[in-house]
Amino acid sequence: MAERVIALAAQHHPTVDLVFHPQCFLSSGHFAGSDAERAAAFVEIANDQSFDAVWFGRGGYGSCRIAEEALAKLNDAARSKVYLGYSDAGALLAGLYANGFRSVVHGPMPADITRTGGEAAVMRSLGFLATQSAEALEPSVASSGKVAAFNLMTLSQLLGTPLQPDLTGHVLMLEEVSEYMYRIDRSLFHVTTNRAVRRVAGIRLGRCSAIPDNDPPFGQTEVEIVQHWCKRSGIPYLGRADIGHDADNKIVPFGGVRRAQALLALRGDLQGVEQRKPARQRGPGSDDHRR
Repeated sequence: MAERVIALAAQHHPTVDLVFHPQCFLSSGHFAGSDAERAAAFVEIANDQSFDAVWFGRGGYGSCRIAEEALAKLNDAARSKVYLGYSDAGALLAGLYANGFRSVVHGPMPADITRTGGEAAVMRSLGFLATQSAEALEPSVASSGKVAAFNLMTLSQLLGTPLQPDLTGHVLMLEEVSEYMYRIDRSLFHVTTNRAVRRVAGIRLGRCSAIPDNDPPFGQTEVEIVQHWCKRSGIPYLGRADIGHDADNKIVPFGGVRRAQALLALRGDLQGVEQRKPARQRGPGSDDHRR
């Protein structure tokens, strides 16, 4: 997987020096290395001023186990970087955004290259990192003001923790994968009844894919569920979002596209991108990225 992504970057964005941290290839039970190894790799690259971005290798599970410790060790050089990923990486993205990091981005990761049509997904993120390509953006981003995007279950678990970001006035985009409909319902209850979340400008629902069959059938679709909880909570439901656990997943810069593009433009062309972060899969391409 790593070799395919590096080759793709070399072919289409030769100015990008893409580096996979050795931690990406470690294995420790469920994780790509121990908590200490994964946290150390993230901090090492985030604090290294020679790297311009941290591109998380994959999702899965494990970010919440290292987020507070790792975030506490970040220096000023870490604040100038772009951080790009989604799914379980949302725990770190949320913590970064909550701590005032200004270039936090939801978007495809290197592991997405293994999906059908995955090269297009990887190219979307490479294009955004290397050239600030607006074509990679989720279609509603340009007209939405402040935005943020999360996996529903990940965000739900972050609420009430030090990782919870202030999303006041944001359009909040949510997606989900491989969860029963009743769990989607329960998570939307938790999210929409949170007092801080009720200050968002509205919710857009991304794709909810690979939903297991409920026995008996739940009786409502994911759209009906989010409409129910938005109505109950007084949060405007704004329609669908073009994000999800699939090759069509689009880019969502936290805080809005204008700020993200301005920050990227200040840095000029990327000198490199590396991977780091804890993933649920083992071996090459797990959660940690460097840049």
